[in-house]
Amino acid sequence: MVLDEVTGGKGARTRALVLDEAARLATVVGLDGLSVGGLAKATGLSKSGVFAHFGSKQELQIATIERAQAIFVEEVLRPALRAPRGVERLRAACEAFLSHVERRVFPGGCFFSAAAVDVASWPGPVRDAIAAQRREWLAALERLAQEAHALGELEDDDPAQLAFELQALLAGANTTFALEGDPAVFDRARAAVARRLRAS
Repeated sequence: MVLDEVTGGKGARTRALVLDEAARLATVVGLDGLSVGGLAKATGLSKSGVFAHFGSKQELQIATIERAQAIFVEEVLRPALRAPRGVERLRAACEAFLSHVERRVFPGGCFFSAAAVDVASWPGPVRDAIAAQRREWLAALERLAQEAHALGELEDDDPAQLAFELQALLAGANTTFALEGDPAVFDRARAAVARRLRAS
């Protein structure tokens, strides 16, 4: 197993397959709903083949969160950072978030929005990992707002408040789409983001 992880062997590929499916499945059944049996069925692996990679359910949940975070970086943060510095990069971050929900990268919407509701009342490392990611995302939006302000592209001198409001708009669009499935919510969300940035 250790050798596989280092060399990118079959064990590492199987683990990656399981975690990709776990991240998708968790947005539908919740982190607590993840099971060896469910993942075995979804991946076509044996139960023992899935179980061999995780010592406990909590280890599976933490590994799933880490995989979801890596996907979020690739789908949201990296595309945003390709935009020019300033307000365009902040707008791009909002667009990339909406796009990853709209394209159903995770079938139940944003992984971390779904998980936040799922684990909000759980004390312990799973809840802490979700809370940490959400703080990091909000901090990233705040940094982008600070950068735009420093470049003179935003008059708003409270980047923390702006980041909070943008995240609220994004989270609202995610929840509405997850509940209703109406893609028109993305047009409304994009218009709301544009209006908020103009006001700044």
